[in-house]
Amino acid sequence: MLIGKVIGSVVSTRKHDGLVGLKLLIIRPLNSRSRHQDLVAVDNIGAGTGETVLVTTGSSARLAIDNPRAPVDAAVVGIVDNPAGLSSG
Repeated sequence: MLIGKVIGSVVSTRKHDGLVGLKLLIIRPLNSRSRHQDLVAVDNIGAGTGETVLVTTGSSARLAIDNPRAPVDAAVVGIVDNPAGLSSG
């Protein structure tokens, strides 16, 4: 898992059936040392731009959205209320 900041969203008019109805967010990991480590994560908990979130990756992401057959590699699983000690690098 990683902690990151939501920096935007992805709008897609056509997508895989397993992604229909799911919001796609662009996440910038807070502990990343590279500026090119942003990722796209599925969000079904209602996170928004500017929020600090907890993201799971790999097969756990598919389980987090209750669809083990969806083409998902990252999913938002929590919104961090108090990001004390975290820095945006």
